[in-house]
Amino acid sequence: MRSDVKHITLLFADTLIEDEDLYRFLDDATANINRDCTATLIRIADGRDPWQVFEDVKYLGNTRIDPCSRILKRDLLNKWRDTHCDPGITRLHFGIDWSESHRIDRIKARTPEWNVSAPLCQAPYLDKPALLSWAKTENLQTPRLYDLGFFHNNCGGMCVKSGQAQYELLLRTLPARYAYHEKKEGELRKKLGRNITILRDRTGGKTRPLSLKEFRLRLQEQPDLFDKFEFGGCGCAVD
Repeated sequence: MRSDVKHITLLFADTLIEDEDLYRFLDDATANINRDCTATLIRIADGRDPWQVFEDVKYLGNTRIDPCSRILKRDLLNKWRDTHCDPGITRLHFGIDWSESHRIDRIKARTPEWNVSAPLCQAPYLDKPALLSWAKTENLQTPRLYDLGFFHNNCGGMCVKSGQAQYELLLRTLPARYAYHEKKEGELRKKLGRNITILRDRTGGKTRPLSLKEFRLRLQEQPDLFDKFEFGGCGCAVD
C-alpha cells in the first residue's frame, strides 16, 4: 500500500448473478485493506440481472456485443464515478494485469481527464497463480470459482463471451447453475423467436448456433466433444 493513500473506495457493480462466495471475499478483502488505510466497500446495482437486460433490449449478448456489460457494469460504474468523484483528487485503479495492458491504454485514451492506474501492469508482472498465492499469504481465502478451475470470478461462472470450455466446466461443477442459464436461454429464444445462442458449434468447418441444452445433451453422450481451449470471458467493467 502506498504510504500517501488515506482512503480507498472499493466500487462493486453487482450483476445479481454472482457466485455467493464472491460477497464473502469482498468483505474479507476490504478488511485486509483496512489494516493499512481506510477502505470502504460500495455496492451498486441496476436492479436487473443479465437475462432481464437481454429481454428488455431484445438481444442475447454474445462475443461481439454485450449489453449486459455495458448496462450493468460500465454505465453504472461511470455514472457513480462522475457523480461522487473529483478528477482533480481521485485516482482510478483497475485490476488489469500486464497481459491485458492494451485495455488500460484504451481507458486512458477514453478518459484523459482522470488519473488512471493499473498496478498489476507494473513490475514484478505477476500472473494469476502468483496473485492467488499472494492472496493466501495475506490470509485471504480465494474465491471458490478459482478453486473450481474458472479463470475469472464474473457472473457466477456464466458469461456470454465465454466459450465451450467454460460452460463444460460450469455444467460439471455447478450443474444447477448451468440448468438455470439453460432454462433462461431457452425462454429468450422462444420469446424472441430467433435461433440465438451463447455458444457456437464449429465442427465440420461451419459455424452454427449451439444452445446450452444441445451442448449439455452432447456432453452426456460424448463428454470429451467440446473445444477444450475456448474459455473466453469479458473485460466487462472496462471494455
